[in-house]
Amino acid sequence: MKIAVPRERRPLETRVAATPDSVKKLKALGFDLIVETGAGVAASYPDADYVAAGASIAADAAAAYAEADIVFKVQRPTMAGEGELDEIALLKPGTCLIAQLRARTDKALLDALAAANVTAFALELIPRITRAQSMDVLSSQANLAGYKAVIDAAGTYGRAFPQMMTPAGTVTPARAFIMGVGVAGLQAIATARRLGAIVSATDVRPATREQVQSLGAKFVAVEDEEFRAAETAAGYAKEMSPEYRAKQAALVAEHIKLQDIVITTALIPGRKAPVLVTEDMVKSMKPGSVILDMAVAEGGNCPLSECGKTVIHHGVKIVGPANLAAGIATDASKLFASNLVHFITPLVDKETKLLKIDLADEVVKGSLVTRDGAIVHPSLVPAG
Repeated sequence: MKIAVPRERRPLETRVAATPDSVKKLKALGFDLIVETGAGVAASYPDADYVAAGASIAADAAAAYAEADIVFKVQRPTMAGEGELDEIALLKPGTCLIAQLRARTDKALLDALAAANVTAFALELIPRITRAQSMDVLSSQANLAGYKAVIDAAGTYGRAFPQMMTPAGTVTPARAFIMGVGVAGLQAIATARRLGAIVSATDVRPATREQVQSLGAKFVAVEDEEFRAAETAAGYAKEMSPEYRAKQAALVAEHIKLQDIVITTALIPGRKAPVLVTEDMVKSMKPGSVILDMAVAEGGNCPLSECGKTVIHHGVKIVGPANLAAGIATDASKLFASNLVHFITPLVDKETKLLKIDLADEVVKGSLVTRDGAIVHPSLVPAG
């Protein structure tokens, strides 16, 4: 079977879905690899390295898709009118597409994939179970995004992070506040601590308290009965009541006045990002402070943030990064490609070397979105 790896065509995307190292592992599983020319260049993986690993190079996207039984992508394929190329039109019927598809929000894409008779797996829907940890693209990319968020915030902040004792005087350490303690938030805490900041963090999930403290940061939250029950079975934060949100907002409003750096990470799957930092909170911050809104692409945790821009409001710099992981593309691609190898390995029949899609498998059932001309994921099938 042949796996095609096209160049990513969505704006600001510099990652690639396979690396020379992952090509070698996929070859060992029995696959042939076709990489579109230039697919890895933005992530510092030249064509020659793919050839040395055993892949063939396709002259363009059409040539790559034409031979593909399986397509690996970082982001969802483009449709007519979305960019330079209609990638959906290049997918042959029966092709297996494995990528991040924004399946919960991009219904038009799912309809197009079903109409094209594509078997599509949405990597963002892989269940967060122990067996699937090595396949979890959300975690691998969020980990790097949390690191990059702090580095970008430090670059925007006009002062030093650590305390410095010099003959000319003392530089006081920056205060960094991380809002949301998932994978990205934990890495942000660790990175800010390494840079010498005084770090605090908040989250509505009680299990995060110990995690925050283990990294040497202060935990900030209203710890009432609702807080103690504020986590889903899958490990996500529940949406809190208006009463709790008001109490938490009051606590955060007082805390945020003292902060130099605020990094927000809060997302609710399939929903608009919750507002955590209001305009009144921004007004209360010190001039020159920085807010980096990691959720800006999903509506933002701060209503003043703008996707892909750094803006200044009330003397505060507000950074809205469109794609943090793409800013560290070499390592992000390496981890993403490894996730894909781990995802596809159990699907390969050891005798025939063909894909064997077991619909009873929890990972397959959780991530398969289209098959045989229809949308098949239980949470995405239209009601009625």
